[in-house]
Amino acid sequence: MKNLFTIGIALAVGIVLWGRQYANAAGSPAPDTATGNATVKGTVKFEGVVPAQKPINMAADPSCAKQHGTPVLTQEVMTDSKGHLQNVIVFVSEGLGDRKFDPPTEPVVIDQKGCMFMPHVVALRANQPLQMINDDSTAHNIHPVPANNREWNKAELPGTKTDESFAREEVAIPVKCNIHPWMRGYVAVFKHPYFAVTGKGGSFDLSNLPAGTYTIKAWHEKFGISTQTVTVGANETKTIEFVFKST
Repeated sequence: MKNLFTIGIALAVGIVLWGRQYANAAGSPAPDTATGNATVKGTVKFEGVVPAQKPINMAADPSCAKQHGTPVLTQEVMTDSKGHLQNVIVFVSEGLGDRKFDPPTEPVVIDQKGCMFMPHVVALRANQPLQMINDDSTAHNIHPVPANNREWNKAELPGTKTDESFAREEVAIPVKCNIHPWMRGYVAVFKHPYFAVTGKGGSFDLSNLPAGTYTIKAWHEKFGISTQTVTVGANETKTIEFVFKST
């Protein structure tokens, strides 16, 4: 009887294992392999009459103007000849559920060169270090003005740097210099790694996404937010385009 009982247990376990293998072979993969490696990529464009970039008057601090060979232009709207729009933050706003992501330890860097924030727009993770470097021969005063994070305001002498971070998501935090009023930039903060800031070609790439349906948003400092919904499968790439227009 004991041998029969042992044989019965072994058969039951074997049937369960066979059933799991069959389910996986029939298209119900284990959770670890179900997410896939999905990508959403594309471009951001502007249609219409592009607002002209205006010269910045740096007469209040001659040391700033001396560092530029030509007049410095505002950076609110920057496009190429094909209308591709720069400095747009493209990000996943919904669809990730309750997934958690550890922030990187390496800092995102903003330089102050020629009394301008470079780059003009950056994005980073919540609690990731933000490093502000003063490469100018004049002092600056860095002053982010968040709505959902702690506000801070720090003086920075030439050749020094400041390290800070933001604890909560926010798109996007204005950053200004109280000494040089034309200095203005933006910092976007995310709790996940699925975001990008468009460069000269207006392109973005949100890779290594879990398969799923997502709300994707594109934010621009002057034109606001545009939203799309996209469904992308495991090991699939979807291409989308955001188009901003003059109002």
